[in-house]
Order: sequence, then structure tokens, then C-alpha cells
Amino acid sequence: TLSVMNLLHLYEWIDIKGVFIFSCVFLLLSDYIRNKAPKNFPPGPWSLPFIGDLHHIENGRIHLQFSQFAEKYGKIFSLRILGSRIVVLDGYKLVKEVYLTHDDSLAGRPILPLFYDIVGDKGLVAATGYKWKQQRRFALSTLRNFGVGKKSLEPSISLECCILNEAVSNEQGRPFDPRSLLSNAVANVICVLVFGHRFEYSDNGFQSLLKNINEAVYLQGGFCAQLYNMFPRLMRQVPGPHQKIFTLWREVIDFVREKVNAHRVDYDPSNPRDYIDCFLREMENLKGDTAAGFDVEDLCFCTLDLFGAGTETTSTTLYWGLLYMVKYSEIQAKVQEEIDRVVGGSRQLSLSDKENMPYTNAVIHEIQRIGNIIPMNVARATVEDIKIGKYSIPKGTIVTGNLTSVLFDESEWETPHRFNPGHFLDAEGQFRRRDAFLPFSLGKRVCLGEQLARMELFIIFSSLLQRFTFSSPAGVEPSLDFKLGATHAPQPYELCAVPR
Repeated sequence: TLSVMNLLHLYEWIDIKGVFIFSCVFLLLSDYIRNKAPKNFPPGPWSLPFIGDLHHIENGRIHLQFSQFAEKYGKIFSLRILGSRIVVLDGYKLVKEVYLTHDDSLAGRPILPLFYDIVGDKGLVAATGYKWKQQRRFALSTLRNFGVGKKSLEPSISLECCILNEAVSNEQGRPFDPRSLLSNAVANVICVLVFGHRFEYSDNGFQSLLKNINEAVYLQGGFCAQLYNMFPRLMRQVPGPHQKIFTLWREVIDFVREKVNAHRVDYDPSNPRDYIDCFLREMENLKGDTAAGFDVEDLCFCTLDLFGAGTETTSTTLYWGLLYMVKYSEIQAKVQEEIDRVVGGSRQLSLSDKENMPYTNAVIHEIQRIGNIIPMNVARATVEDIKIGKYSIPKGTIVTGNLTSVLFDESEWETPHRFNPGHFLDAEGQFRRRDAFLPFSLGKRVCLGEQLARMELFIIFSSLLQRFTFSSPAGVEPSLDFKLGATHAPQPYELCAVPR
């Protein structure tokens, strides 16, 4: 009896072991078949089953790793993160060639589970195809009608500069972190365009809105957010920072929805006050065209996209800008000398002053270049099979032009890793454009807020340096350390602003 029992236990153990081995082999085989690289696909690092190239990625410095991968595998290389294949383009010439040659083919957006669970296919960033074309056309024409890129918007920016300068002055030369004040000013310019009015810096709802957006954008670049994109079914069920992202965005959307509902109460189609009013009018005009996406939910997410994109990137650029002025006081002094000579100490700066201020303009461009706010570009997806060089890229593949490799391309910039306004000055000291200056990307998916950002950066940055000299607190050495979330931002810092 004992031997029979032992035999049964042995068979049972062999059976369990066999099932386990079979399951492992089956899973490995199915992963290999499902994630096998397409024929003639760009090379990349050695991938592990299930996780792909995740073991190669260092959190917080992936934009720097891209350049290392390019050196090893070539300027067109690929990564596999779980089930998603990503093709990365390295260097200005390649990025420009591919984005312009395959502009229509690269107009799609990848479906990232975290982003999709927040917005679906609504808004300006996530939309694709016909809907995206209609929404982008409408947004561009509406913003243009409200003065973006024109002199008519200057009074709103100038008013915000005056209020910002007063807030900085109230710090009375004491050390302070300028991040929130810069965000207030930049956000209020877009608020005038989308909501029809600005907010006081003391407004609790406004401050909560900015805080929520800033925190959500940072968390979206974190490790838990990336895990969510890899294991969405699992991560939906477990607690963690990724759950806070949803809470933050829900609060932001509720704020926007409240503003939209308030607009609908006293909306006059013959006298639109802002973007929201114009969208409501377009909803009436295009009632029969449901594919264009002109409904209340899309309005909320389009408004959020304009607000988020128009605030975070520009305020982060200004945040880098003041840090670089503190770090390089001799450059700050040269900017101030030019401002004093062209504008003086009392007159409000105007956009028309830019053509007479080549050095200041060059400094702002260099801040954008070396600040590298969106280092890996906003990813695109192929809407059809394409060829890039000798490689075949199937429909649905994520493609990104590495903007870090463009803005720091050693074949395009004389001193790419050094802050050097001379990159944008000719031999006579006049401003010169550089082809490889692509902080807003290029092609049909180029940043929608480029014109607005250019206006804000020049007027706000120059106005601050007209009124104040910025320096580090006593005994503190300014640091250029960064933190990488959805944007590439400086680590929090303090400075002193002394009235001139």
C-alpha cells in the first residue's frame, strides 16, 4: 500500500511539474510569437520575455539613454516596452526628413492606457484623423481671431506682466521660488483666451487648478504611470500614485466643466467672448457632423488641452530662464543693457521691440534649446505601413523623433552642451534663425501654442529683467539639476529679485 501511495504521489508531482513546465513554455512561446520583431524592423537592445526592454531603461534619464542607444544601434533604432514597439529617430536631419516626408502617415497618436483612461479620444492631443483635423483647424482659427500672434493680444500679456512684477516686488528681495508666480502669469493669459477672464493670484480655485495640473503632469512621467501603461488591468485595481493622477485630472475637468456650464447660461452666439463661446457656436453649426467631435465633453477636454499645453511648457521655460540668468550673471547684465538701450526703464515692453533686441531674443531661444522642455517629443503613431531608410515600419507603430538629439546635435550646434546665446547671433550680432531649433516639433502635429508661447516668452522674460536683477540667495550655488516628468524641468530652487 505504501509503495502504491508513493507512486501516486510521484505521478501527482510529475503531473504538477509537467503542467508548470508546459505553462511556462506556452507563455514564453506566445510572448515570442506575439512580440516577434516585424521583418526588416530597426535594431535595438536585447529584449527579455514579457517586459521587453524595460530592464534597460533608467527612470528619470531615458532622454539621455536614447542618444546612447543611437550610438550603439544606429540613428533609427527600436525599443520594446511590453507589447509596444517604439521606433526612435536620432539627430536633426533624420527627424526633419522623416517628419516632413511622412507627415500624413505619422499623424496618428499611440493608445497609451493611462492617457486613454483619462481622456479617451477626446480633445486636441488624443484625437486623430478627421476629428483631429476639424478640431485643430477650429482651434487655430479661433485663437488667431482672439489675437494669438497679433498685437491685439499684447494688452492681456502686458497686464499680466504688471501684476507679476508687482508680486515679485512684494517678495522684497527675500529668497523665494518663482515657479508658482510664473505659472500664475502664463496661465492667466490662456484663461483670458479660453474662459474670457483672468483670475486673481489669491483665487483658491485657480491655485488648486494649477497645483493639480502641475502635480498630475509630473506624476504622469513617473514609474507607476509607466507601470500602468504596461499592466493596465492590474494597475486599475491597486492603490498607488497612479490613482492620484485620475483624482487630480477629475478635479481639473470638473473645474473646466463648471466654466463651460456657466458659459452656456449667458452665451450669445452673435457675440462670442472666448474659445468656449466659439466652440458652443460651432456645436450648433455642425450638429449633423458628429464625427467632427463638437460636443460638450470634447469642449471640456479641448479647453483642458489648450490650458494645460499653454501653461506647463511656457512656465517651465521661464523657470529655466530665470535659473540660467542667476547662473550666468554676465549674460543677464547684457540682456538688461540691451533692454535699457532699446526700451528704457519705464516704458512697457512691446512685441515690436523684439526686432531691435537681437541679444535678448537669442538668449530666450537658447533657454528653449538647452531647457529642452519636451525632450522625447510627443509620440506619434503610423496610420499606414511606411519605409524609413532601409527599414519597414508597420501601421500602428509608435514613432518618436528624439528632440534631445535635435537640440543638442553636435553637427548643428557649435557648443551644444553649453549655454551659449551666440548660437542665435551672426557675426554682426544680429539674430539668426537656426534650422535645428525645433522645441515645438514640426509637421502637421507641430505644437498648437507655438505663436502664443513666443509672444509670452519674449514679453514676460524681458519685462522681468527690465524691472529686476536676479541672483542666488547668499551662500547658495545655483544648480542645473533637472527632474523628468511629462516635462524636463529644473529641480525647485529659490532666487532673490532686487528691483533695478
